[in-house]
Amino acid sequence: MTKLLLPTSTAGSLPKPSWLAEPEKIWSPWALEGEQLIEAKQDALRLSLQEQVHAGIDIVSDGEQTRQHFVTTFIEHLDGVDFENRETVKIRDRYDASVPSVVGAVSRQKPVFVEDAKFLRQQTNQPIKWALPGPMTMIDTLYDDHYKSREKLAWEFAKILNQEAKELEAAGVDIIQFDEPAFNVFFDDVNDWGIATLERAIEGLKCETAVHICYGYGIEANNNWKKTLGSEWRQYEKAFPQLQQSKIDIVSLECQNSHVPMDLIELIRGKKVMVGAIDVATNTIETPEEVANTLRKALQFVDADKLYPATNCGMAPLSRQVARGKLAALSTGAQIVRQELTA
Repeated sequence: MTKLLLPTSTAGSLPKPSWLAEPEKIWSPWALEGEQLIEAKQDALRLSLQEQVHAGIDIVSDGEQTRQHFVTTFIEHLDGVDFENRETVKIRDRYDASVPSVVGAVSRQKPVFVEDAKFLRQQTNQPIKWALPGPMTMIDTLYDDHYKSREKLAWEFAKILNQEAKELEAAGVDIIQFDEPAFNVFFDDVNDWGIATLERAIEGLKCETAVHICYGYGIEANNNWKKTLGSEWRQYEKAFPQLQQSKIDIVSLECQNSHVPMDLIELIRGKKVMVGAIDVATNTIETPEEVANTLRKALQFVDADKLYPATNCGMAPLSRQVARGKLAALSTGAQIVRQELTA
């Protein structure tokens, strides 16, 4: 891993090129299929990587170019889930969605993202990060007609995620990130078994592990939900004390233009912290100084050698031009603070 102070990274997706999927739209269908789709995904991955490197991002990813959806693309490759037999459920108490059904014991017969990760590893010598859905967020994106228990299904998914994570590590991935937006909603479940299932998912890993607890993409349902949260977003306060005691190495949170009190970071003192310094819910490109200010505030509560500047969440709904500008601002803003720290 990099020894660079304040290494930058993205928290999630980057925009897809128009020849791969409809741009500025999350979860849009692939424009190609078969061998052409495989080649197009690899081309998009190369392009996404190039744009990260050009912007000065230190810990790079595939930009999620190989996934249509951050959860269901993984689930599609598992046994026990029926994508034809769908049910409408409310996602994180926020919006209705038509989701697949769990109809039998879930299992993983083969790797899902490992070949994609190997391909990314071949393209760069920089540290790479790969995102997987977390167990709690996976169960929140399905209708369970088999286990009849959120907790039982989460433990099964944790075992499957651990299989995938171990193979991603073997493929050369430096950081494996688990996306858990559900951690900002189901507070009792998070502390009763959510963090425990996440620890099961990272069992035996030697690479670094992260949990990304976001407030969601900048889409209408999420933005409307945020308006109900009041002047302070203190949801992290519910999970942070137990996360501080967990085996997870890095905790990712949303800071730029959010109402998250920075002092909540004190609750995870000792962990590495991915501080979201880029707002993904607006087309306005931050100035480097705005990024630097967010990082300076965070440094009151996290040691400099444990601060990882990042985006709030994924940027798939944004234009590629806006995303490039935001990546450059993140990199330049981090460099400003880096120079201040080493002066």
